[in-house]
Amino acid sequence: MSAKVDMNRLLKRGVSEIISEEELVRLLNSGKNLRLKEGFDPSSSDIHMGHMVGLRKLRQFQELGHQVVLIVGDWTAQIGDPSGASITRPMLTAEQVKANAETYMRQFFKVVDREKTEVRWQSEWFGKFSLADVVKLTSKFTVAQFLAREDFNNRFKAGKPIAITELLYPLLQAYDSVIVNSDVEFGGQDQKFNFLVGRELQTMMGQHPQQCFMTSLLVGTDGVQKMSKSLGNYIGVDEPPNEIYGKVMALADNMIIMYFDLLTDVSDKELAEFRRQLSDNSINPMILKKRLAVELITQLYNKEQAIKADENFTKVFQKREMPEEIEELKVNADEDIRDVITRANFAKSRSEANRLLQQGAISIDGTKITSGKVSYQNGNIIKVGKHHFIKVIVSNK
Repeated sequence: MSAKVDMNRLLKRGVSEIISEEELVRLLNSGKNLRLKEGFDPSSSDIHMGHMVGLRKLRQFQELGHQVVLIVGDWTAQIGDPSGASITRPMLTAEQVKANAETYMRQFFKVVDREKTEVRWQSEWFGKFSLADVVKLTSKFTVAQFLAREDFNNRFKAGKPIAITELLYPLLQAYDSVIVNSDVEFGGQDQKFNFLVGRELQTMMGQHPQQCFMTSLLVGTDGVQKMSKSLGNYIGVDEPPNEIYGKVMALADNMIIMYFDLLTDVSDKELAEFRRQLSDNSINPMILKKRLAVELITQLYNKEQAIKADENFTKVFQKREMPEEIEELKVNADEDIRDVITRANFAKSRSEANRLLQQGAISIDGTKITSGKVSYQNGNIIKVGKHHFIKVIVSNK
């Protein structure tokens, strides 16, 4: 490994725990081309910036010449892993898994280098598994060992059900490590138990045990809980640049440093200066948020898109002007405004659209509306909240 590598950046920044850090440093210094295992269950199709913390770390290792092995959990996704949750994930069909995986990988490779990634599907090996193979695998561990996992233990004590399939999940994930001969497995802190099972199984199978690399937790936009799509406190990596920019600008000031730390390559020295400036009020937090938004959009899109999003924010939200580019939507002449904004994906449901209407968050050509019945004209601009605009094209039907 090159002497120029910043080990602090690689092994400390954005990292919650490494098992074992000493052994990983030895492997890095050995010159070996490491196999970096990253597994995902395509239980959903989208990646948010909470995932980016780990993906950026994979990219850093790739830049040192190491090989990412992306395992698509098309088998385990049909089982469901609680991963610290109180209920299991729903089982998915093979068709749902494939569709989710394709979308997920497209977003995954916005951060990770596709050319330096080996993609493997679990069905390559589990599709050939017999009952005898399953029994043989389960014989290597005891129920007591698995009940040591915090989530299983809590549910067992509370008298809540634990499906046999759930106990299989860590075993299957561990077997993945054996198949791809993983040197390092990456993931969140909630995967620690599964990673350790992988280490133990590799040892049993005569392999060198993988190192467990667990990345830091990114708090969501609410500033309270971890970023999660189900909680609605997320910034998606595939969201339009203007949407990402707006969400970053809405972050609480005390979250700025964490987002810079976990999601950008801003140096530790510059981060320390940001901290100082915020603590002594020598900088407007908005300046740092704008810098953060540009950094993130540049990573996920390009510099040009980042500059456009910055200019759009200044024009629309600081100067209160209309954006230059507004999408058009065909609207029936008698269509309720609640149905219109739901179709435009500005509200998740008609009931949410109704709440926005009651809150005075919907306007047409600058005039707030209070009724769902609207007389539309071609070119009307519907605005919902601070971020959403749509231009009306009245349908002739």
